[in-house]
Amino acid sequence: MKKLLMLFCFMSGISLMAQDYFPKNDGVKAESHSYFAFTNATLHISPTETIENATLLIKDGKVIASGKKVTIPENTTTTNLEGKHIYPSFVDIYSTFGVKKPERASSSNSPQYDASREGYYWNDHIKPEQNAIESYAFDSKMASDIREAGFGVVNTHIADGIIRGTGSLIALSPNGTDASRILADRSAQYLSTSKSVASRQSYPTSLMGATALLRQVNYDADWYAKGLSETKDRSLEAFNKNKGLVQIMDAGSKMNDLRLDKVGDDVNTQYVIVGGGDEYELINEIKATNATFIIPINFPDAFDMEDPIMASTASLSDMREWNQKPINPSVLQKNGISFALTLHDLKKPSQFMPNLQKAIEYGLDETVALAALTTVPAGILGKSNEIGTLKVGSYANFLITSGKIFDKKTTVYENWVIGNKHEIVSMNTIDIRGDYELKVAETTYDLKIDGELSKLKSTVKTESRKLGSKISMTDDWMALTFSSVDTTKQDFVRLSAKIINAANLNGMAILPNGSETTFYAKKVEKDASKKSDDAKDDEDEDKSPDVKIFPITYPNEAYGFAEKPKQQTLLFKNATVWTNEAEGILKNTDVLVKDGKITKIGTNLSAGNATVIDATGKHITSGIIDEHSHIATSAVNESGQNSSAEVTIEDVVDSDDVNIYRNLAGGVTTIQILHGSANPIGGRSAIIKLKWGESAQNLIFDEAPKTIKFALGENVKQSNWGDYSRTRFPQTRMGVEQVYIDYFTRAKAYDALKKSGKPFRKDLELETLVEIMNNERFITCHSYVQSEINMLMSVADQFDFTINTFTHILEGYKVADKMKAHGVGASTFSDWWAYKYEVNDAIPYNAAILHNQGIVTAINSDDAEMSRRLNQESAKVVKYGGVSEEEAWKMVTLNPAKLLHIDNRVGSVKVGKDADMVLWSDHPMSIYSKAEKTLIEGTIYFDVDRDKQTRDAMKKEKNELTTMMLQAKNKGLKTKPVVKKEELHFHCDTL
Repeated sequence: MKKLLMLFCFMSGISLMAQDYFPKNDGVKAESHSYFAFTNATLHISPTETIENATLLIKDGKVIASGKKVTIPENTTTTNLEGKHIYPSFVDIYSTFGVKKPERASSSNSPQYDASREGYYWNDHIKPEQNAIESYAFDSKMASDIREAGFGVVNTHIADGIIRGTGSLIALSPNGTDASRILADRSAQYLSTSKSVASRQSYPTSLMGATALLRQVNYDADWYAKGLSETKDRSLEAFNKNKGLVQIMDAGSKMNDLRLDKVGDDVNTQYVIVGGGDEYELINEIKATNATFIIPINFPDAFDMEDPIMASTASLSDMREWNQKPINPSVLQKNGISFALTLHDLKKPSQFMPNLQKAIEYGLDETVALAALTTVPAGILGKSNEIGTLKVGSYANFLITSGKIFDKKTTVYENWVIGNKHEIVSMNTIDIRGDYELKVAETTYDLKIDGELSKLKSTVKTESRKLGSKISMTDDWMALTFSSVDTTKQDFVRLSAKIINAANLNGMAILPNGSETTFYAKKVEKDASKKSDDAKDDEDEDKSPDVKIFPITYPNEAYGFAEKPKQQTLLFKNATVWTNEAEGILKNTDVLVKDGKITKIGTNLSAGNATVIDATGKHITSGIIDEHSHIATSAVNESGQNSSAEVTIEDVVDSDDVNIYRNLAGGVTTIQILHGSANPIGGRSAIIKLKWGESAQNLIFDEAPKTIKFALGENVKQSNWGDYSRTRFPQTRMGVEQVYIDYFTRAKAYDALKKSGKPFRKDLELETLVEIMNNERFITCHSYVQSEINMLMSVADQFDFTINTFTHILEGYKVADKMKAHGVGASTFSDWWAYKYEVNDAIPYNAAILHNQGIVTAINSDDAEMSRRLNQESAKVVKYGGVSEEEAWKMVTLNPAKLLHIDNRVGSVKVGKDADMVLWSDHPMSIYSKAEKTLIEGTIYFDVDRDKQTRDAMKKEKNELTTMMLQAKNKGLKTKPVVKKEELHFHCDTL
């Protein structure tokens, strides 16, 4: 008791000392500093601490005391909350509340390549100097809507730019001024991969450009912090100042979660990640990030599947998303991943609670849900002593409810924010929800009143039909309007009553003819066996859902595995084996696969514990390798600069691309995903194995050599980009040469500075070019015209490195001798020609001529469709040029492996190499042959029999989901039209 009295004295002392020094010109200066006590409540001090029959005492916007034994001072305003609950108000730390949206930059037909600001970072989309508080103005209407959703505090920010500057912590108090509402004016730094709408600066044009830019900013900021810059940069100064704040990264999807966490790892920053709600699909990888997440709960509506033609176009992955997405919070919880919840992505705050209740129905623990709205967001911001709980000294932000906060029948009466009351529903409101027998003018109706107390809904029925109705309630006065029984007229009956007793409603009725009478409604408890369908539906809603949740597959879309496939010990018997080695083609030969490797090749091999596969009459080859592909990526070109050596395709590998599966069905096991040809110096490549069902990181070929894409010709000089876009250097083939000379000259000077031991600014772009000159990174160059091919070889000679591969190389036959002398390989099309001007001189004999010159020659696809038919493309080289079948086959297997410098692992059937193999039904070059099994490292990723079973299972699943969506519509749930997804196929020139 003495301690409590001392606390009161202390708090009173604070009030005396905290004297207001502002003049008062609009009335008397006296202010209330009264105590407010809320007694006999179930008090939830935190998600894990609840006290029954407790008292909460507040003063001057702070919690003074809480518990069972609280001394209430004299002159305290006391409210008896017997039977009611008190919870901490919710906290949303990813908001744009009250912040003015930046004005969009004026449009122009021509791109902008340089920054529009001086004294700031060279890229307009890097804006750490922004402070949300400078663009903030309290929005009373929005604050009211957010408070009614249960929130008392938001962390708001300017959602514009890649680095967006600092956010501000705002209390949504209905009274007072911003002096008390602003709890912190620099609470966190916000980041994303989206560009600022306030600038037209082109770079970055891709996700991989954004990730590269985020890395480079960090390296530049470190260099700037050391005082080594000769110029002032306000952006880097702000970025360094903000480093001590929590860093909140808007990722927006499961793959971006992983991509951006990796960026954070690269720059020694642990981001708090704003997810996309689909984390459940890659939950093990998500858990491995060790990140804290901010999770939206914007669950998709069902599709309207009544039109069977449109229904057939709905993708299985989209239909599964509707079925599975509500489990995301519970899956995060079960895997021990810390997360906060947010209003982000919802159209309006009122959608939040129904969606959260749905997540709870789908397995989210209520205690975890409350923590995700209170203690977790408070902890992320380092504000646990101020918000998120009702501990002594914290802000008086709390909700008063009729029952448990997440119960569908619970009413939220009040939301107090920093001690200021916001009434949502009067606690004196009589709850009239229920079923009634309504009598009006000798006619009896069934009346059902439900919904929220603040927004009641009514259903009026006769024995024969349902009548249109609308109900409202203001200050205990009910108004109910419903249509007349006569369907030929648009007449209405209007009721009005003062509510005194919820069991019996009576009042005045105005009939359609204008006459006045009385009505009487008696609450009834319906017999369970006679309950209406609506009543039964309501009861179903209160229970955990019986809805079938379809299992997650790997990947979680069509053709995914129920379980990730595992390595097997396999013995293929009596096959025709295309070794690609000195042994050539072996008849009636066995191949043993064990521990992911080819362990034996011979005849009459013993099985041991191996699974035996009869390959009689069938062919075994090494897996096909596509040297030039653009599948399995979320971006292909970074076209914002004439050099994009700083970007890497590895940042944007898309492990969910169905073309991975389609390529496996065509016998493809390894591909090089190349950057496009938008600039002379393109981005770094990704060499991946097509391990369908694995994460993007697990697809990347381990210990693969470093590669990069260069380009020549029409694309890089913007010949076909349109007249208004032709503003970037170079615009001529001569200019392309000067780009190379300039960049390699700069890279040479950069390398010399690094080796000198003097301070240098780490430059991702020049680091990559130095690797080329040091023969640590290999160039694949998009090429067509002989003059440019000669030019680039000359530039390489000047800087003492070798071009690794000319891809396309459709005029290679003209300069094959020079290519041989330079030591460059070729990766070409089998028979493409004349599809644009610079291809006019292409011939189908090109590959054969290059091969006969002694150049390592491969056939590539550069196309998602052709890549699964590369076995047939290789056969064309036999037709055009008379190359032997064995040598032609090597053009899609061993030769691309050599060009990629991975032939020590793949490309041939040889003991000790990776068991990346294909079992073909017939001669592998035949148009009638099918890949029956495709293995990568001894794991079967494609099996023709499984494929048939999977198609049947997919058809069944889609039919079940269609039925469930139709049932959802019949229950009155919101639906959306089916929109057919158009597949985007990337090519070299895709911008």
